[in-house]
Amino acid sequence: MVKKYSIADSTLVSDYIQGKEASLEILIKRHQQRLISFIYSKVQDRDVTEDVFQDTFIKVIRTLKKGNYNEEGKFLPWVMRIAHNLVIDYFRKSNRMPSFKNTDEFDIFSVLGDGNLNAERQMIQEQIYNDVKALVEELPEEQKEVLVMRMYKDMSFKEISENTGVSINTALGRMRYALINMRKLIEQHKIILVH
Repeated sequence: MVKKYSIADSTLVSDYIQGKEASLEILIKRHQQRLISFIYSKVQDRDVTEDVFQDTFIKVIRTLKKGNYNEEGKFLPWVMRIAHNLVIDYFRKSNRMPSFKNTDEFDIFSVLGDGNLNAERQMIQEQIYNDVKALVEELPEEQKEVLVMRMYKDMSFKEISENTGVSINTALGRMRYALINMRKLIEQHKIILVH
């Protein structure tokens, strides 16, 4: 019987910092698929995905070698943040608008940004994303339900209608009000959507 075990990310990071080069290879292989999928979902280009993936790990290596890593074992979220920032840099440099899959004409970013969208607004940083997510909790229950289904679960308004037992028009209305309220909350909490 083969004993199945997995070395924790934090242990591999410590080992790498102490000079065990092979530990980094294990970390890269462990998270490669998830990172590549994440990057590709944003840039929609295989070559760019590969470049951003390589750049992410170059930055990871530099940071670890300098001894600047202190994420308390949360290796993957840290690497995802680096990849996310590099994707933002890519959009800035290429001056290209990211395309987002939006079948219905509702996009939280277009409401929050008054339509004057740029790459930074579209690719908002993780911290801002978390702030916004916290504000979602302040919405009335019906609005929150629709917004979560649409924005976080990527459900169509037809699916939302079937799941909530209301008409598509009611679901659309709730989404509209949710976005208006989100905008007010963002202004009240002074969350800046561009850094």
